[in-house]
Amino acid sequence: MRAVIWEEPGKLTVTEAPDPAPRHGELVIRVGACGICGTDVHIADGEFPPTPYPIIPGHEFAGRVVARGAGVPAGWRDGERVAVDPSLFCGYCPACRSGRGNLCANWNAIGDTVNGAFAEYVAVPAANAYRIPDSVDDAQAALIEPLSCAVHGLRRIGPVIGEDILLTGAGTMGLLLLQLLNRAGARSVNVVDRKAARLQAAKTLGAASAAEDVAALDRRMFGVAVDATGAPAAIEACFRSLDRGGRLLIFGVTNGDAMVSLSPFRIYNDEITVLGSMAVLNSFGAATDLMAAGVIDTAPLLGPPFGLAEFPDALASVRAGEGIKIQVVPGS
Repeated sequence: MRAVIWEEPGKLTVTEAPDPAPRHGELVIRVGACGICGTDVHIADGEFPPTPYPIIPGHEFAGRVVARGAGVPAGWRDGERVAVDPSLFCGYCPACRSGRGNLCANWNAIGDTVNGAFAEYVAVPAANAYRIPDSVDDAQAALIEPLSCAVHGLRRIGPVIGEDILLTGAGTMGLLLLQLLNRAGARSVNVVDRKAARLQAAKTLGAASAAEDVAALDRRMFGVAVDATGAPAAIEACFRSLDRGGRLLIFGVTNGDAMVSLSPFRIYNDEITVLGSMAVLNSFGAATDLMAAGVIDTAPLLGPPFGLAEFPDALASVRAGEGIKIQVVPGS
């Protein structure tokens, strides 16, 4: 099969690789579409420490079952269309045993620490595959993984009915969170981003106001603030914009050594709650159901896909901030 391989940070090949064979409990999936995530950029640059090299990246994907290993439940059939939760939890560490597998001490993930889906085929545990209806195409299905992260983030925030919300970042995650927050009953979701095209997408998807700076929004203070950028300055702006008793969700991924300045007196005196949200936790099924129900508008997020041989161009497009969600279609 053809596959993208990071031989080492900064050294990419698009070449032939052995077809995966299903091990016990695994399915082999012919990849229909796979999205490029910020984590993939970190892997490209050697900035994601769990990643071993060489590796085939790609963890936001969907496709069709083409082979089944021994031990796969009898209900699975070749030809079924699936989206795949890339999470690989050990099941026996303290975090897993307490129901917090996303904090697994032995965390692994398809495309991050084991071979992933920027390839024609990928082997996955059958337990991680979720059937998708034909009404959901491959491009939409490949967005289920980021949507599942957004579902987990919304659960971390808690109830938002009647809240005025500040959301910094109108990339893929920000625009998915925007739709979930509106659906969850927020009174208004107010979006900040530096790119005009993304602000327009936010307006299309229901933002109450959208601006390049918090100071330019219709409101100045919010009951909930969500950062989907990972930029320390944006996180600090979110914190400063919280009403007393407010909640701050740090959702965007930043470098491990980044620091922010938050007033501990305000956290104490105003009872500010600061939360994090890490990847996927029992949220993939809900995300699959939301996509299947047609309640998530994916059109403003998606542009023309790239072929597998065009992966270097696709990655360059992501680095340049072009489009919103860049996807690769291995069969094109």
